[in-house]
Amino acid sequence: MASGASVSVEPPRFDRPEVEVRASTQRKKTGAAHWSGSRIVVQIPARLKGRERARFVDELVERLLSQRPQNAAGDVSLEERARTLAELYLAGVRAVSVRWVSNQHRRWASCSPATREIRVSSRLRQCPEWVIDAVLVHELAHLIEADHSPAFHELANRHPRQAECALFLDGYALGLGLRIEGNDVSADVARDVVS
Repeated sequence: MASGASVSVEPPRFDRPEVEVRASTQRKKTGAAHWSGSRIVVQIPARLKGRERARFVDELVERLLSQRPQNAAGDVSLEERARTLAELYLAGVRAVSVRWVSNQHRRWASCSPATREIRVSSRLRQCPEWVIDAVLVHELAHLIEADHSPAFHELANRHPRQAECALFLDGYALGLGLRIEGNDVSADVARDVVS
């Protein structure tokens, strides 16, 4: 490592692995990130401090995570999973595409009934399979009932752990420090449980 560099390690979080931050006086403007085993190594200019430093590191880490080669294979696996769940719970309703995305910061997932596309936040990759399954069933139900009517909830709640999923996602969001919009999976299920 070059002289004039300091190293700090950020522990793993729900949404990302351990991150080693190398701050160098030789770097003036640019940063870089790469994988080193299961850890992400980020190189940044030493002049960055506080929130600016945190934002810079977060952007580099997010960019690297979104470029990870597993995304393509992960989408195929996610689509297969959605097909299986649709057969089990929703009479085989079909989405045109089901994929992981890294640009959903206020929702766990979304469905566009008009185009029949489902997008699932890559933040959920770290969640237990039953949570992802419940989220997929919720989104697949939107292909039959676009709104959050009682008929929609009857469909979504065919997944037996929908209520547990809502509780899990509420806690997960709290742990990540996220503010998830009111029409996300956990809020929908929570409303249904309360009413």
